[in-house]
Amino acid sequence: MIKPAPVPFGYIPVGSPLMEHQQENPAVEYTPALKRIGGRLWDADMIPEPLPLFYFVATGGTERKILELRENRDRVSPGEPLLLLAHSGNNSLPAALEVLARLQQEGGRGRILYLRGPDDEDGLRQIAAAAGDMEAFLHMRRTRIGLLGEPSDWLVASSPDPDTVTTIWGPAIVSIDLEMLERSIESVPDESLQAPIEALISAANAVHEPGREDLSGAMRLALAMKVLVDKYRLNAISLRCFDLISKRRTTGCLALARLQDTGVVAGCEGDLVSALTMLWLQTLLGETAWMANTAGIDVHQNVLRLAHCTVPLHLVADFSLRSHFESGLGVSIQGRMKNGPVTLARIGGQRLDRIFLAEGSIRGTRQDDRLCRTQVDVQLTDRESISVLLNKPLGNHLALATGHHAGRLRNWWELMIKKEDP
Repeated sequence: MIKPAPVPFGYIPVGSPLMEHQQENPAVEYTPALKRIGGRLWDADMIPEPLPLFYFVATGGTERKILELRENRDRVSPGEPLLLLAHSGNNSLPAALEVLARLQQEGGRGRILYLRGPDDEDGLRQIAAAAGDMEAFLHMRRTRIGLLGEPSDWLVASSPDPDTVTTIWGPAIVSIDLEMLERSIESVPDESLQAPIEALISAANAVHEPGREDLSGAMRLALAMKVLVDKYRLNAISLRCFDLISKRRTTGCLALARLQDTGVVAGCEGDLVSALTMLWLQTLLGETAWMANTAGIDVHQNVLRLAHCTVPLHLVADFSLRSHFESGLGVSIQGRMKNGPVTLARIGGQRLDRIFLAEGSIRGTRQDDRLCRTQVDVQLTDRESISVLLNKPLGNHLALATGHHAGRLRNWWELMIKKEDP
């Protein structure tokens, strides 16, 4: 397995004038180790640089200077948590504790990363992980989510104010009228449909209900949505897909799957919260997520059943082409997902500062004609997860990512998003 390259980050050493009698700055001793994990020595003039930033607390007596530097950083990266590198000498840790205490009194966020010495491999790993977390925080603030049409009427708990999404999580929300989609659909040339349709049929195990007209309508929509994603420079999109049933007798299931397979987060029903959740998982973990209905539970077996009519094709072992479950129209995907460990996630709450996380393993794919086409049973690890889901739900849809990541996701959320108790 190839080891991923370290995330580049900057660090600014902050020392006290009272310690100038020392022949060597304490930060010098740590420079080779920090460079090895991606660290770059900065001065205060580099604060606007768009990389994760740490403050190396070289000595005590630096508290006010660090807070001043942090104020300067906040002007170019508002709301960014303060990351303090403390070491075992020169009153570094006491100064870091004082700074973080003051910051938290003012409602700010931060974390202390402690090094016992330059050869503290565990401490260095924690710094490298924090750099990755901060890089994801900064990246989220450079992303754009397209809301194509309004959220579906039934999403009474999943239609946040776009400004709240931007303020709390970072992504800009781009509202796109469905008329723009209509014009994009009409502009797709007929001759562009044949090749991708043939490739899709060739890749599928079977084609059940959809006919040639259904396939053409679904592929035309897929190509039209890709045009809008490129035009508006979107990292993610959520489509009010059910309106297409009455207007065009098709759905967005195929279009969303194709976008996901190209790295664009794509959700349905205009569910902005689910699109945000999937974007978070992709940004932090590098994992494509599957958005699904919470379709059923088995409390005694601690199993959660998920289902939806779209799924990224690279997440399934094989698939068939079906009609859309609710309407019997268009093209949907009945995929057989691979068994293995998964993490379920959901963002929610009025201020989008709550999360649901659960780990488990896919233990099989079902074929129940009463549910959306792609169906999985997830054997949950924690027996409390179903109780939380039933008693304190954040909404219907969940996002599923392969692998067990709940610990990292929760740590990130606690530093970057969680509202501190008064």
